[in-house]
Amino acid sequence: MNQQVWVCGEVLIDLIPNGKDRNIAIGGGPANTAKALAKLGVATQFIDGISTDQYGQMVIKDLQSNGVLLDFINISNKPTSQALVSINKNGSATYEFKIYDTATFDFSHAWLPNPLSNTVSLLHIGTLATIVEPAASILYEWAKNVALVAPIVFDPNVRSSFMNKREIYVNHVENWIKISSAIKVSDEDIYWLYPQTKIEKVVERWLKLGPKLIVVTFGEEGLKGFRLNEIQSSLAKKVVVEDTIGAGDTVGAILVEAILKQGLENLSGKKLRQVLDRAAKAAAITVSRKGASPPTRDEL
Repeated sequence: MNQQVWVCGEVLIDLIPNGKDRNIAIGGGPANTAKALAKLGVATQFIDGISTDQYGQMVIKDLQSNGVLLDFINISNKPTSQALVSINKNGSATYEFKIYDTATFDFSHAWLPNPLSNTVSLLHIGTLATIVEPAASILYEWAKNVALVAPIVFDPNVRSSFMNKREIYVNHVENWIKISSAIKVSDEDIYWLYPQTKIEKVVERWLKLGPKLIVVTFGEEGLKGFRLNEIQSSLAKKVVVEDTIGAGDTVGAILVEAILKQGLENLSGKKLRQVLDRAAKAAAITVSRKGASPPTRDEL
């Protein structure tokens, strides 16, 4: 696989509860996806601002140790963004963020790579970077140019603790969907964005906006892939859950891997079911371990 993928969005520090203390971990949905892709053997460039502070140095070391390429990062003297993580009794995580005036969300047209002069096979983008302004508007204009030469996989990865104004959030998400080729989203994301609306109705609406494939994760119930006039599914794999951090990001990486290998237009029927099953296995490995620790290709 010679393609180079761009993954754009935040890498930040997760402060994860450990008794009365907190462990420091490298987090951020896009960074998790970049690491998952690199561990699958996909050449992956991560695109974000990274601080010169102690956390930023940890971030660089972590990404490089997982095989992620950093040719397009922007080094900044601003601090690293942080997420205060809470874990409930089922292992599900929620987040409170320190975002503003950080290197993490300091996106600019001045340093974002030009898709017309750099080789890119696919862009994966999502989470807070597509919501936090002014970064979100800058990235949207940039991504529209990327879409001229490569497919976009979008993961809204809703963070309602950051923005609870549902109508604004929905507008942001639907704008991104209009320029995306495929979507990875959780059932919880959809339920928050469109309360009292059946997932099938939401997916039908989204498919009419432009994407060819939407993969929805349902936690312990597994996941489904939706195309126009087609639904495929896979059951979740039974494991002892340590926590759910990075599970959805791992699914996103498997989707990107499949698009690169097989082509988006070919992901239907049996092939789509096989991809969903591989994603279920990868997610199971991730949730069986503490923090975002996606599997390698050999582990799968």
